[in-house]
Amino acid sequence: MNLPARRVSVAPMMDWTDSNCRVFHRQLSRHTWLYTEMVTTGALLHGDVARHLDFDAIEHPVALQLGGSEPQDLARAAKLGEQWGYDEINLNCGCPSERVQRGAFGACLMAEPELVADCVKAMRDVVQVPVTVKHRIGIDDVESFSFVEDFVGKIAEAGCGTFIVHARNAILKGLSPKENREIPPLKYDYAYRLKQAFPQLEILINGGVKTLDEVALHLQHVDGVMLGREAYHNPYVLAEVDARFYGDAAPVKSREAVEDALIEYAAAQVAKGHYLGAITRHALGLYRGVPGARGWRRVLSDPKRLKAGIGAFEEARAQLRAGALAERDSRDAREARDAGNTPDVSSLMSA
Repeated sequence: MNLPARRVSVAPMMDWTDSNCRVFHRQLSRHTWLYTEMVTTGALLHGDVARHLDFDAIEHPVALQLGGSEPQDLARAAKLGEQWGYDEINLNCGCPSERVQRGAFGACLMAEPELVADCVKAMRDVVQVPVTVKHRIGIDDVESFSFVEDFVGKIAEAGCGTFIVHARNAILKGLSPKENREIPPLKYDYAYRLKQAFPQLEILINGGVKTLDEVALHLQHVDGVMLGREAYHNPYVLAEVDARFYGDAAPVKSREAVEDALIEYAAAQVAKGHYLGAITRHALGLYRGVPGARGWRRVLSDPKRLKAGIGAFEEARAQLRAGALAERDSRDAREARDAGNTPDVSSLMSA
């Protein structure tokens, strides 16, 4: 498969970037790289492999993110990922949650670069697809650039050629995962400096990016940009990625065309017995900023309405139409008033 460059990607996000989410995102962009939720080695080696690894072929290019710290377990899990058809195996060295820390992986691995190097080497020894690492720029009060520079240098020696840099420190004690995404300051310059220090490596930046203009600015300094929650809450931001960053001449899909594709996919899944809400929950932001979007979201997040099956989409579209009409009427009234066409109430009363 001739894979696109990792110029733009969507971050692995727990409880969000499941296969249904990734199929939806693929309707918006053909070239954006998609990542699974983090899957632990224990879940793969001792659980239901198909439940964790099955995905739709339309999702390519798609990467499997693994969580773990035992080289041999990671090697076995990586091999499974390759066998199931994933295009990349990514090691999580950035998650700061206490649950992950109890498993001795995630961001706390940044304190053990030699172990991470062993993990990367063990995976690379058994797979042909790229093995990459997603990490923070520091942990707790360790904020020197030399810390992350040494970390990347050590892992690169083990053969890792791609690093996804979440440009914040991970605070391992005292902050929740949500707070860890917001409170530690962003230091994009650390990612830029990593690219300068290791020009031969592929450096992607992650953290706080909300617009494609910001993506373009970062791409002046690094090789790729990973979007996180903005891509989930405002997914239509992905619609112009292909044309703007991959030179794709195909017309940008309208929201309506994306919804049509979503309905077709949802119908097939519902016919297999899957719950419609497990699909629609990922698309609630499709019409963000469009009149009627609130009603559309309300319908597609209401379990009672979703019992109607695919017919719920027609009700949701009716809410959009009603919102558009209300917006048009309100705009016409404002324009008439501004133009002085609104009758003066006092003159009507005197008449």
